[in-house]
Amino acid sequence: MEKVFQYIEEHKDEYLNEWFEVLRIPSVSAVTEHKPDMIKTAEWASAFLKEKLGMTSRLIETDGNPLVYGESAKIPGAPTVLLYGHYDVMPEDPIAAWKTKPFEPTIQDGKVYCRGANDDKGQWFAQLSGMKTYLNAVGPFPLQIKVLLEGEEEVGSDSLSKFLDSPENCELLACDALLVSDTSAAGPDLPAITYGLRGVMSFELKLQGPNRDLHSGIYGGSVYNPAIALAKILSAIIDENGKIQVPGFYDDVEPLSDLERKAFAANPYDPEENKAQIGISAEFGEPEYTTLERRGGRPSFDVNGITSGYQGEGGKTIIPAWASAKFTFRTVPNMDPDKIKVQVEEFIKSLIPPGITMELTYYQGSGGMVAPLDGKFIGAASETLERVYGVKPLFVRDGGSIPIVAKLRTRLNAEATLIGFGLDDDGIHSPNEKFNLDSFFNAVKTSALLCDAFAKAK
Repeated sequence: MEKVFQYIEEHKDEYLNEWFEVLRIPSVSAVTEHKPDMIKTAEWASAFLKEKLGMTSRLIETDGNPLVYGESAKIPGAPTVLLYGHYDVMPEDPIAAWKTKPFEPTIQDGKVYCRGANDDKGQWFAQLSGMKTYLNAVGPFPLQIKVLLEGEEEVGSDSLSKFLDSPENCELLACDALLVSDTSAAGPDLPAITYGLRGVMSFELKLQGPNRDLHSGIYGGSVYNPAIALAKILSAIIDENGKIQVPGFYDDVEPLSDLERKAFAANPYDPEENKAQIGISAEFGEPEYTTLERRGGRPSFDVNGITSGYQGEGGKTIIPAWASAKFTFRTVPNMDPDKIKVQVEEFIKSLIPPGITMELTYYQGSGGMVAPLDGKFIGAASETLERVYGVKPLFVRDGGSIPIVAKLRTRLNAEATLIGFGLDDDGIHSPNEKFNLDSFFNAVKTSALLCDAFAKAK
């Protein structure tokens, strides 16, 4: 451990310079004009695996963005660990809300501000830096390490999902443990292992009324306004306490056990601090569950965007011809997205008023996952985090979704270990995304020590 920590201390500037190189590439998967940047980022990552980690690496072409794959030599009698991450990032909009340039990493008060600083370039690059540290400070890897980076996590992981449908491809990725760093720590000095994730289902609903925008004085009161219809439908999906009103939606939701509720209660959480941090005056949700239980162990519904009518300066007295909304559900383990999709569509159809037609688009769907807490790799990760931080990690169920992780875990039949180093206030998906330098270097230290810990896992 001393060799590892000393090497990191002596090479901090080198790690930051390499990290900043990849952060500067605007690899936004949702915007087609960034396709060249996606290729550039994938090529950068593949070169890093080959030149810095001595791996055999290559790009795997898909119908979308390429996969980056690399592997070290197989070690007889030792396990194989697959590191998964994603090199695509969210769009930087709204740009005006950024205090620094979105794709120019800037250090302020011990924090690096940049799109992708945390999600997910900062986290997987810290892991690769830890592996690089091990090679240079200790010696050859004591186990086989495989690396898989995709470029579509932020838009649904469609290409990787199709890739995993092939038994031959699954054989390429075969491993004993799946290591993911795309979640959060419990605090700056409190590590966490995520053993559960929610799934996500994404929809867009468009309502069509008249064949053009109408004068609201001439037609008001005689034509059903699509924007009003949309508002009524969205409000009907959820009640005032956050309970989803789609019939049958909760049929397969498993209740939280007493053990899990104790685990949620063990996590430090200050509701007043949370409200102050995100600028709200009150929390919301099912009153019979705590905030952390609602975030990590219960389904939820959210409207992500609404579009209709006149949006320019001043007023315009019209009945808009159409209205649309994008919305998502977060699902929990045991819920079937295909079943929920049918239930949601039937419920919305039942609410469509006369004179309005609907078009419902289903973009993606994934179920949640829960990993066993007694796994040998989770145990090794827990011991390693305690060595780095000086305290035992908490075990948490994360409210976010990494849809492809559940499929990777199932298709590869591997034990999933999710170790996150980001913080709740890192602003992922938001302007001014950041990653604390202390968090980054704790991730480097942990990842270096995991090489030995996973090799010896029992």
